Amino acid sequence: MNKNFGRKLEIGPTDRTSEQRTPESPLFLIPEAARESFVPYVTDLPVPRAGENDLTRIAPGRPLAEGDRIEVFGRICDERGRPIRGALMEIWNANKWGRYTHVDDPARQPLDPNFIGIGRVMSDDNGEYRFWTIEPGAYLARPDIGRWRPKHVHMSLLGGSARLVTQMYFPGDELLKKDPSFYLLGDAGERHIAVENKSDQEGFKAAYQFNIVVGGRNATYFENE
Repeated sequence: MNKNFGRKLEIGPTDRTSEQRTPESPLFLIPEAARESFVPYVTDLPVPRAGENDLTRIAPGRPLAEGDRIEVFGRICDERGRPIRGALMEIWNANKWGRYTHVDDPARQPLDPNFIGIGRVMSDDNGEYRFWTIEPGAYLARPDIGRWRPKHVHMSLLGGSARLVTQMYFPGDELLKKDPSFYLLGDAGERHIAVENKSDQEGFKAAYQFNIVVGGRNATYFENE
């Protein structure tokens, strides 16, 4: 492989638009010396308010949302393992029935009046983050071809670079085998599946660890905004 080129994206299954969206040639690699100056640098970030990292309720003291509560934690670092401090993470996911609280969501599943499904948290000095949410349900993304999306949590990062967006998947989900978004990750797919742990908090189903590497050979692949 030419050292100036990266991986070549494959065309995903069951997705009629994949042929139109997938580049035909291998991706260009940005020279390491130019990476830091190549992307815009974000210096001012909004500080989350207290409770924004708890998606299980609309606000402190409000009723809990329906569904299984889960804890998500991890570490954000660069390709050399150095922590990325003060990165703003925005989180959003569907409710327990697989519906987003969004006017453009065509799903017919119920809405939960106690679940908005969006939150924010900042990484600490060790690059670590932690938030709580409701385990999302799978949903029918393409009724015309019967394609379901597996359970997932969306994450957006701001801090030190342009906005980066990725998805965290859940272990043991059979729908991953037929999901084009997951398929296109290739060998990196396994790094996008969270590691399940037992939560030490009362009333929580599980705790999931999801580490994010920004840049380098083992980078967490991100979607375009």
